[in-house]
This record gives sequence, structure tokens and C-alpha cells, in this order.
Amino acid sequence: MGSGPLEGRTVVVTGAASGLGLAFARGYRDDGATVVAADIDDAGLQTLADGGFLTVVTDVAVEGDVVRMVEFAVAETGRVDVLVNNAGVAGQGTIDELAPGAFERTVAIHTFGTVYGIRAALPAMRTQGYGRIINVLSRGAEVANPVGVAYSAGKAAAFAVTRAVARQVQGDGILVNGLIPGPTNTAIWGVDRPDLQPPEAAYPTARMLATLPDDGPTGQVFWGLEPYRLFHPDHNGGRGS
Repeated sequence: MGSGPLEGRTVVVTGAASGLGLAFARGYRDDGATVVAADIDDAGLQTLADGGFLTVVTDVAVEGDVVRMVEFAVAETGRVDVLVNNAGVAGQGTIDELAPGAFERTVAIHTFGTVYGIRAALPAMRTQGYGRIINVLSRGAEVANPVGVAYSAGKAAAFAVTRAVARQVQGDGILVNGLIPGPTNTAIWGVDRPDLQPPEAAYPTARMLATLPDDGPTGQVFWGLEPYRLFHPDHNGGRGS
């Protein structure tokens, strides 16, 4: 771990083996944090472990896995300062085209994965009197995209969880915010999208939210470094992160 604004902090990132999660994990490490990289992709995590990251295989849709992830972070570093709930899948298909269980699996990853992460991390953060929780959200929460119904549902619920938990933990030294990365070239599209921004372009927002002062914003959603108001009446179609 090097020097930087996150020196001495432990940051846990889910979905860290690729895409946005990998960019966040690398950025936090470069800013001095000890990074616990969690992912369902064992092979991808091995590459991170070889690069000096702490790694733990985690299916965020399974609460026991998420609990073990946080326990691992505490056992290895004594702390959980920042939790980034980033893991996600596309879950594409209309409501009647999705395979049995696909809607539920998509929502479980995006919504329950976020809930499980928060629930597991709160005790350690309360004991420390410090915590920063960052939930990766999407404008998909507000668009009427028939083939993205599962993804949109999962993200909309995670948005509601973000706001509610932020109010719950006021006074505990814990800030809870959402991050919209914007359309990004990751595997979630199923094809290479060089026309979109690289994952690293979203890191400045992730860095800002991880280093907020105690009187910083909470219960807000950010796209870039500015607050973003979800649920615009003109957003009735399209797709993007």
C-alpha cells in the first residue's frame, strides 16, 4: 500500500475482477488504500491476488458469501472503511422473454447484493464511527426499456435503499451515496464498445465519494462530480449505466 488520500483505509469492492470494479480497485490502491477485491470470478481474482490485492470469492446474491467477504476484510485489516457495491449483470430480455429465474437473479445481484453488503458492513463501520458506502446505480432505474426490465428494477430498488439507509445512519459517521458511471465500455454490453468511455473515467467520482469529509453529502446520487436527480419525466427509453 502506498501513500495517498486513502492511506490506512480498507476499501472493499464487489465485482472487482473486471470493468468498473477493476478500475475502482486499482484506483483505490493507487490512492493508498488496502483493497479487498471480491468477485464471483475466481480466475480473475487470482490475477488480482498476484498483483497484491486481497481477494475473496463472493457471489453477492448469496448473503453468506457477503458476510464472509466483510469478515475477511476485518480479519485481514481490522477495518472496513469504504464499501463499493458494484457487482452487476445485464439481465437483458422482456418480462416474458427472460428465462425462469433470470429476473430474480438480476434483481438479487443488484438489489440484494447491495442490501447484504450494507447490512454486513454496518456493524464494523459503527464500531469505527466511520464509513463510506458507495452503491453503483444507473439511469436504467428511470428508463422504460422493455428489454432492460430486470436491470432497471434492480437499480431502482438499490436507489431507494441508498436514500433510506443514508437517513438511518445519520449521526453514525457513515455516508451512503450512489454513483452513476454513465455509459461505459464494460462486459455488461456483451460486445466491445470502444465508442463509450473507459471504466477508468468513472474513478474520480468513486474517489470523491470514498474520501468525503464527515459533513459531506449523503443519500445523494452522483454522475461525475455533480449530484444527479433521478426520475426525469423525459427519460422514457434507452439504456445506459
